[in-house]
Amino acid sequence: MNIRPIRTEADYKAALRDVSAYFDNEPELGSEDSDRFDILLTLIEHYEAHQFPVDLPDPIEAIKFRMDQEGLTAKDLEPAIGKRNRVYEILNGKRNLTLAMVWKLHEMFGIPAESLIKPPRPVPALSESGTD
Repeated sequence: MNIRPIRTEADYKAALRDVSAYFDNEPELGSEDSDRFDILLTLIEHYEAHQFPVDLPDPIEAIKFRMDQEGLTAKDLEPAIGKRNRVYEILNGKRNLTLAMVWKLHEMFGIPAESLIKPPRPVPALSESGTD
């Protein structure tokens, strides 16, 4: 089996070419080709994880995404966040999530806690003239 580590973009492209043939004609499980396929996929996944890391979403984006996914409204978030005005303050970035809110949002709606504890992106300030 001729497999090398993926260290460069050229190595990565070569590994993608090599593995693409296996998607069209998947090898029999337990065969040497099957082992090669698994090893190449592992190397490619490792390289991609280090070269193209996926950043967690902003906490507000994570909440809005789940709301969109599940068809939730601000009223649905009240048990986790508090009264409706508090929900809107959170969704509009005017108030930060508390640890209790993070825990409840995670438990009740399955929003990854890692996304909820990430610092929110700063809201860009307007220039003094009111325009950017």
